[in-house]
Amino acid sequence: MPPPPPGGGRIPSMVVPLIAVSPPPLLPCPAEAGWDLVARGRLPRRDANGQPSGGFSAASYRSDTDALLLLSDAPRGRLGAWGGVRQLGRVPLQPLFQLDLTGSPAAPLPAEIDGEGMVVLGERLWLASEGRRRPERPAQLLSFNPASGQLVRAYPLPADWQPAPGKGLGANQGPESLALLRRPGQADTLLMASESPLQQDPPAQVRLLGWSLGPSGATARPLARLAIPAGEGWGLTDLLVIDAGTPQPGLLALLRRFQAPWHWQVLLAHYPLPDGQADPDSVLQPIRQWDLIEAGLPPDNWEALTPGPIQADGRPSLLLASDDNFSALQDNHLALLVPRRSEPCPPNR
Repeated sequence: MPPPPPGGGRIPSMVVPLIAVSPPPLLPCPAEAGWDLVARGRLPRRDANGQPSGGFSAASYRSDTDALLLLSDAPRGRLGAWGGVRQLGRVPLQPLFQLDLTGSPAAPLPAEIDGEGMVVLGERLWLASEGRRRPERPAQLLSFNPASGQLVRAYPLPADWQPAPGKGLGANQGPESLALLRRPGQADTLLMASESPLQQDPPAQVRLLGWSLGPSGATARPLARLAIPAGEGWGLTDLLVIDAGTPQPGLLALLRRFQAPWHWQVLLAHYPLPDGQADPDSVLQPIRQWDLIEAGLPPDNWEALTPGPIQADGRPSLLLASDDNFSALQDNHLALLVPRRSEPCPPNR
C-alpha cells in the first residue's frame, strides 16, 4: 500500500519498526580500534507543508523496509518516517509519512510533551517524555497506538524521580532515553535512564529504571546507576541494548556535553548490562568510551541512536541523529558508524 501524504493518516504496518533478528556483534574489535564514519546526511528543515521540521530526539530503523522512524520533540510530539537509509549521503532520504501524537477520551495528553526516547513494540509505541518539574509538564512513560497516534496510557515515574524539595529529576533533565531488553523466557523490559543525576544523588551518575511489560501494563523498578563523565553539562541522551542474544549482552549509551557559547562533546559508552538482582544503588562503570567528534561527527546536539543497515562487508552499523532544537544555528544531521574489526576477532556473521 502507498504511504499516506505527509501530515496525516495511519502508519502503514509495513513500515512500523519491529524487533528484528539480532545483528552481528555491534562493537569494535579490539575495542580501541574504534569506529568508521561511512556516511553522513541531513534532513530538510521544512516539511512538505512548509512547516519547521526537526527536534529529532529518538530513532528506530527497520532493515527489511529500509525505513527510519524519527521522533520529534515538537510540543505535541510528532513521528516521521524516511526511506532510503542504505543510500545515505548519496541520495536524499525520501519522506514516507508524518503523524502527530494525540490524546484520546480515555487518556488525555498534556498540552505540551517532550518526547525524548522511543521503542516500537508490536501494537504499542512507547515514549519517554521529559518533564519540567511542573504538574502540567510531568516526566512520564507514555504508551501510544502506533497506527492512530492516540495515547493509550500514561505511567508516572517512581516517587524518587518525582519533583520535591531537593529531590527528583531536574527541569529538562530527563528521561531522554528508552531501550528494549528482550530475553528468552522473561518479560520484555524497557530500560530508561535519567539524563542527569537526580537532585538527591551524587554527581556523575544517572539512575536506570527497568519497566517490565505485562498484560496489565508497565511496572517500574530501579536497576542500577550508570557512571557518566564528571563535569557540568554532561548528560545521557539515548540507550541501546546490544548483543542481547549472546552470553555477554551490554548497553551502548550516547553521552553529550554542551558548554556555552557553542562547544559540544559526544561520547559513545559501552556498559555491562545490569543484573536485575543487583543493588539498585550500585554504579556501573563504562567498559569503554569512544569520542565521536574525533570519529568524524560534526559538533552538534546528537540525541538518537539505533542499529542501522548491515553493510556490504557484513559489518553492522549504528545510525545516529541530531536534534536541531528548531534553531537556525544547528542542523538535522544523520550519521552512519560501523565498528572496525580485525584478526583474531570473531567473524561478523
